[in-house]
Amino acid sequence: MTAKDTLSIPHASRNSGLFDWAQMLSGAALIMFMWAHLLLVASVLISTDIMNTIAEFFEKTYMAQVGGPMIGMLMIFHFVIAARKMPFSGRELLTFWRHAKMMKHKDTWLWLIQVISALIVLVFATIHMWFVLTDLPITAAKSAARVRELLPFYVVLLPMIELHVAIGFYRIGVKWGLIGKKSRKFFQRFEFLMSVAFITIGSFTLAELYVLGSI
Repeated sequence: MTAKDTLSIPHASRNSGLFDWAQMLSGAALIMFMWAHLLLVASVLISTDIMNTIAEFFEKTYMAQVGGPMIGMLMIFHFVIAARKMPFSGRELLTFWRHAKMMKHKDTWLWLIQVISALIVLVFATIHMWFVLTDLPITAAKSAARVRELLPFYVVLLPMIELHVAIGFYRIGVKWGLIGKKSRKFFQRFEFLMSVAFITIGSFTLAELYVLGSI
């Protein structure tokens, strides 16, 4: 056996590793976007003028017109890569459910929540982006009217996004060795508190926009 043979990596294994890296990097980019997006929209809690000024900046720099579709494509790319490990058939879901109950492993249940939330976010976020990008420019008044008309839609979308993002943040740390066994409980609590914090901010933002939409 030559040195070349001992160092060779099976083609399937190499591709799997590349897909894992692509999934991690695209997921991390989407996490940063989701957090930034939530905080920028939450600027309406300070004043509508601030939100409008931020939106105007994104319009003038074409970050909304170009960045919006790019985020949409990145989201679809991330889902397609992640979907190769997701259980879709009834038989696969049943098998996973049985194994999860048998193992009683918290990270396994977190992964199931992430899978379910991913499917909901993919559909709902795509619809939301279509609403926004086909009704430019972005303004606080337009956002308020949309929330007023589609409040149940956003009440579902908000927690699904924040759960998916927070769990994804935690699982990236676990998968790539940044979170060890001893620190898992701490980061699980941190992930839970992070979800609660962002959902709370998002809820106040939705409430403010809903009130503005009725004025």
